[in-house]
Amino acid sequence: MSRSSNMKHRSGNATSGPERAPHRSMYKAMGLKDDDLSKPLIGVANTWNEVTPCNLHLDKLADKAKHGVIEAGGTPREFVAISVSDGISMGLEGMKGSLVSREVIADSVELVMFAQRYDALVGIAGCDKSLPGIIMAMVRLNLPSVFVYGGTILPGFYEGKSLTIQDVFEAVGSYSAGKMSLEELTAIENNACPGAGSCAGFYTANTMASISEALGIALPGSASPPATSELRDQVCFNTGQTVMKLLQNGIRPRDIITFESLENSIVLLNAVGGSTNAVLHLLAIAKEAGIKLTMADFERLRPKVPHIGDLRPGGRYVMSDLHKVGGVPLVMKKLLDHGLLNRNALTVTGKSVSENLSDLKFGEQDVVKPIESPIHSEGTLRVLRGTLAPDGAVVKIAGVEKHLFAGKAHIFDREEDAFSAITDNKIYPGEVVVIRYEGPKGGPGMREMLAVTGAIVGQGLGESVALVTDGRFSGATRGLMIGHVSPEAMVGGNIALVRNGDWITIDATNGILNLDVDEDELSNRRSQWKPPEPHYKYGVLAKYASMVSSASEGAGCTMFSNTSN
Repeated sequence: MSRSSNMKHRSGNATSGPERAPHRSMYKAMGLKDDDLSKPLIGVANTWNEVTPCNLHLDKLADKAKHGVIEAGGTPREFVAISVSDGISMGLEGMKGSLVSREVIADSVELVMFAQRYDALVGIAGCDKSLPGIIMAMVRLNLPSVFVYGGTILPGFYEGKSLTIQDVFEAVGSYSAGKMSLEELTAIENNACPGAGSCAGFYTANTMASISEALGIALPGSASPPATSELRDQVCFNTGQTVMKLLQNGIRPRDIITFESLENSIVLLNAVGGSTNAVLHLLAIAKEAGIKLTMADFERLRPKVPHIGDLRPGGRYVMSDLHKVGGVPLVMKKLLDHGLLNRNALTVTGKSVSENLSDLKFGEQDVVKPIESPIHSEGTLRVLRGTLAPDGAVVKIAGVEKHLFAGKAHIFDREEDAFSAITDNKIYPGEVVVIRYEGPKGGPGMREMLAVTGAIVGQGLGESVALVTDGRFSGATRGLMIGHVSPEAMVGGNIALVRNGDWITIDATNGILNLDVDEDELSNRRSQWKPPEPHYKYGVLAKYASMVSSASEGAGCTMFSNTSN
């Protein structure tokens, strides 16, 4: 018996013996031979589609990964999962499907791997929710697995200035305020996105790609090569070969994704000024792994981590710039050398974090600052608590100059109403825009609000207006924008009790988010409050709303409850 046939831990049940002749016949209809079926069957899941440029090229990358599997002695079987475009659904009712898609992706990958009895998994993803969705499935399945990112889009250019999708959203605000002509807006629109790949800045996709390296579930250096580069092809080929080594050595995702590797991910997240969405996704990944991770862990680690990545939206550079100077290993090496990472955490290479990084040397560059002279002395993902968010809220303080803000609430119960008020110039300096009933249950689906935050910044109100919501933000959001307020309005959280003109205090330095209304008045309002009718009474959104957890727990639908550190 060959070594590869010994690795058919699951697929042998579907391909071996006379009683499996019908099964083999189905495989042979797809061109496989007996020799192919004698080898381990490796699922190659990807989220290819024509929905978004993030995923447009993933079928080609899957081919590279399949070749890697074949050369290492396996038989790859490609399948796809759905993915939606955050950028195209942004500001629309359709954005309610974005976070829900994370759960659908995880479920669909799990189901194919479960039903077909594949032995191991390569997962390839591009747009924001597809990355954590596939990683969640890997941890849930706990079969030998390697994740690989589809890669970043290159920045666009207009009049000598580099552009990302963030610039287009902010240009809409500038146009509505009369600060930009329609011709300028159209020129930015036409030049911002030059081809395939995920949004160029350190938004959610590039954040989660970087985190995949810190988690150890992706190959070192795999996050940063651009989508259309030859190196991206090589990374995918190497990933296919690596999953075969994991299968041979019996290394599984829950050996790799541990409390220590999750801590490493939180450290990296703060060091690079990454997306607030990563808080949700790491909480959800931890829950799938049966690991007790809480928002308190994010805040425990944050003050210890200097912010060193000068990356958009809070900084100057994009993912392709980070790639040119050394990628995520550059950041991790700096953190490791200063004792900020758990050095013994296992990775898909079969080696520890410290072993992967031990021999790396990097030249002079300006994208990642020295630990000794950081952009900020503390990390950028701040957890806030107070009377408006007893269970927590999240703000990204990278690029935010004003950490203390107090103002009168201007209430909206829908994102669309807030956006209309902004574009109609009805939001004024000193106000705290409150958008509620957009949480995991209330939306449902916890919409991102880049259209709103981009319009605020584009109108020049980024430093004079704050925003508070039980929804969430794109990784491209900047300014004093507080999301994930928990408990959310739909379940009677205090954000449901806010009235126009109430005073709200935000202290991002000390982690405070308070509704300055006395408890007697809040009790009176609470006695009068009734939950609104749900927006959806059937279909996938209704199903999600009935099952979803709080944002403070990752806004997921997993049933795993056996948690431990």
